[in-house]
Amino acid sequence: AMAIQSNVVTSQPTQYTVTTGRSSDWSTNVCDCCDDCGICLCGAFIPCILGCKVAQDNGDSCCLPFLPGAMIALRTSIRSKYNIEGSVCDDWVVMACLSLCGLCQMATEQTMR
Repeated sequence: AMAIQSNVVTSQPTQYTVTTGRSSDWSTNVCDCCDDCGICLCGAFIPCILGCKVAQDNGDSCCLPFLPGAMIALRTSIRSKYNIEGSVCDDWVVMACLSLCGLCQMATEQTMR
C-alpha cells in the first residue's frame, strides 16, 4: 500500500507592499487630440496604423488593435505603466465614446514619457 504524506503549513507567507510612487494625470486632455499635428492626422486618417504603433510601443503585438475590446485593455495597460490615475470604467468610456481622441491621447503620452 502507498503511504499518504501530509504537509502541514505552520507559518503564513510574508506580505510585501510595493510603493509605485505618486499617481499622475494624462499629459494631455482627451480632447487635446489635435495638439500634435502628426498624431492627429494619423489618428484621423489611418487609425489602424497609429493603433499598431501604440501597441508595439507598449510591447504588445501589432495585431492587438484589431481584437474586439483590446484598445480598452491597451489604454488600461498604458495608464498602469505610467501610473496614471483612472479606472477600467474610465478607459471604457473614453474608448467607446471618443475612440480616436483616446488613441491620439495614448500616442501622445508615449511620446512625452
